[in-house]
Amino acid sequence: MTDRPQGVTDESVEVSEEETPAGSFGDAAAEMANESEVEVEPDQDSVSEGPSVERQLEERTADLQRLQAEYLNYKRRVDRDRELVRENATYHALAPIIDVLDNIDRAREHGPLEDGFRGVAEQLERVVAAQGLVKFGEPGDAFDPTVHEALSHIGTDPDVEVTTCKVIAKAGYRIGERVVRAAQVLVVDPGERDEAPANEM
Repeated sequence: MTDRPQGVTDESVEVSEEETPAGSFGDAAAEMANESEVEVEPDQDSVSEGPSVERQLEERTADLQRLQAEYLNYKRRVDRDRELVRENATYHALAPIIDVLDNIDRAREHGPLEDGFRGVAEQLERVVAAQGLVKFGEPGDAFDPTVHEALSHIGTDPDVEVTTCKVIAKAGYRIGERVVRAAQVLVVDPGERDEAPANEM
């Protein structure tokens, strides 16, 4: 007969074993020990959320390049506007002088200029030329409606192949590519050339 404590029966022992919790304190401690040995890996999503140094450098470089391009465009625009203002000022200053130059041309048509007047005329022409005012229009130039103003057609000319300026009534003037005044001209159209009669045998 097995010695048992007084009052303890087999039934009480069986009941106590059945009432023992499934997860005992020892099992919980073992599980905690196993969990402490697991290495925690970094969260890939959290790492990928922040931009890398290389990405930041590329973005800053792109920003600098964009700012540099904007500055160059601004500088070109300012230079172009400044040149346009200068050209407009030159145009308004020289346009009235064209009438004086026309008078000088008419005076030359009547004969050589006198010494004093010739010196003043030549100096004036040098000054306006230095400011960019260029005279154009010569007899024999092909007629160009963008720079010539045809006052009249004076017939045909068999020696020309295109409509040609025959007479220059008033010279034209321009500043750079800008026409201050178109040349006023009389033009001739191409005419049929008379064929020489063939030599008869």
